[in-house]
Amino acid sequence: MGAVAAVFAAVAGTIMLAWQWLGSSVAMPPSPFSRGEKIPCISYAPFRGSQSPFGADVPIDPGRIEQDLAQLKPITDCVRTYSIDHGLDRIAPIAQRYGMKVLQGLWLSSFPELNRKQIETTLDLAKRFPDTIAAIVVGNEVLLRGEMSPADLAQTIRRVKAQVAMPVTYADVWEFWLRYGEISREVDFITIHILPYWEDIPIPSGYAALHVDAIRRKLVAAFPGKDILIGEFGWPSAGRMREGALPSYIDQAHAMHEVLAAASRGNYRVNLIEAYDQPWKRELEGTVGGHWGLFDGYRRVPKFAWGGSVSNHPLWIWQATAGLGLAAVTFLAAFVRRRQCGAMAKTVDPRSPTLETNCLVTAGRSAGARKDIHPVWLWVRVAVLAAISGTLIGLTIVNVPLESLTLGDWARSFAWVAVALLSPVLSAAALASATRVPAFAQVLGRKIAARLDLAIGFLLMALGVLSLQAALGLVFDPRYRDFPFAPLIGAVAPLLFLGKWRPRPQPPLAELIMGLVALMAAAYVVWNESFANWQASLFAAGLIALALILFRARDAQS
Repeated sequence: MGAVAAVFAAVAGTIMLAWQWLGSSVAMPPSPFSRGEKIPCISYAPFRGSQSPFGADVPIDPGRIEQDLAQLKPITDCVRTYSIDHGLDRIAPIAQRYGMKVLQGLWLSSFPELNRKQIETTLDLAKRFPDTIAAIVVGNEVLLRGEMSPADLAQTIRRVKAQVAMPVTYADVWEFWLRYGEISREVDFITIHILPYWEDIPIPSGYAALHVDAIRRKLVAAFPGKDILIGEFGWPSAGRMREGALPSYIDQAHAMHEVLAAASRGNYRVNLIEAYDQPWKRELEGTVGGHWGLFDGYRRVPKFAWGGSVSNHPLWIWQATAGLGLAAVTFLAAFVRRRQCGAMAKTVDPRSPTLETNCLVTAGRSAGARKDIHPVWLWVRVAVLAAISGTLIGLTIVNVPLESLTLGDWARSFAWVAVALLSPVLSAAALASATRVPAFAQVLGRKIAARLDLAIGFLLMALGVLSLQAALGLVFDPRYRDFPFAPLIGAVAPLLFLGKWRPRPQPPLAELIMGLVALMAAAYVVWNESFANWQASLFAAGLIALALILFRARDAQS
């Protein structure tokens, strides 16, 4: 008992050290506002929770807008908007009361009637608030979306420009300004979007400032005499990696600090995207789409302090505690099962089918009986699987609200949590009773009487379905999908300890097909994402481990 307690203490220490490292803070560069400056401008949309710009034009409560601008005023004197629908036309009068400027957005699309409403309302705002609206952005990435021709866009810009006194611009990704350079003749200044994370070749956050500076110089050379505004620069705080570009609090804060410092040195303007997380964007861009804000979209709290230290897991102690709890239950399951089997071995004929299937027996009791695992080796196995699963369960749980939007998302996330929690506990009990992973046909045909065997079988089937669903999504539609590496490895690692490592010459057809698909998906994911994407590499490693389990020999006959 004392030895088991010592092993558990080592596992607990490992989990705590791992989470202390994961939650450690990283010092940011000096604040770019140390001399009293503010952020030049920030993209702002007031949508909260389930609110969205899609659907009926239901106005946002102006009181909410007032709260947001009061919060933003200490860090910026300018907000950029994108539309006038859903009550966003009230931003300008509220901003006027706070002494803030507005880059007024005019949303253009392929619907002429909607465009007419946008133009008329924006022109009215420009006449009513000429001292607040600093410029009008006629269209946002409408050429990128292919919803308007360059000729129609140019005509619309001329129409608006002829009726307002303030400068007029158009905003699009920087490549499209180079492709449609003729639009530059219609605008007073050029507004470009540079999002290193979304580049065709993603740029890691450490190189974001150099990338922004290089792209700006390229546009300055292409359009001499035109002022260049970086209308969007940002970095996500959560979501899937793209090659070496990692969404995280630390990467977001670092990229923001460096780019604003570079802009200050180069004397050019940058508008950050965005003020608050916009959950509705997750419908379009997955998890990462809803986490570009400087402030949390629900609680409206800042994600980091300028010039301070930033942690990716500021509440790491609670995640570590969850891991310790799972490790404790895992050890308890092995301890209780081992005692049960020890008691049974003293009273039941070792040749009994029940004993043979469910419990360890002492070596030599019967020529046909399974040999007992040496206690040291048993607890080493339990310790390793408890440490792995206990460390990863904190990541699994914290990602549930981040990666879940629809009912189906929540169901899938909770299913991952379930397999990640059950796998180490059931595997520890199985190690203590010589249980092997049964074939799917045995489980579905109810040819197994032992409940633990059935539980292990159903667990593997659920894990296989979840894994292949995620893997095939990352093969056929990967751009906005997350890598569920934490629950996959947390669930698959314990199962690796069950049974022998010898592959089965002819594994059952279902397991064979599932394993081969997992291997092919793993190879494609790594090839498509590159080894720079450690999230993809860990997910692929989990798929390979799953395939090994599926191909492995089993004791029971099919």
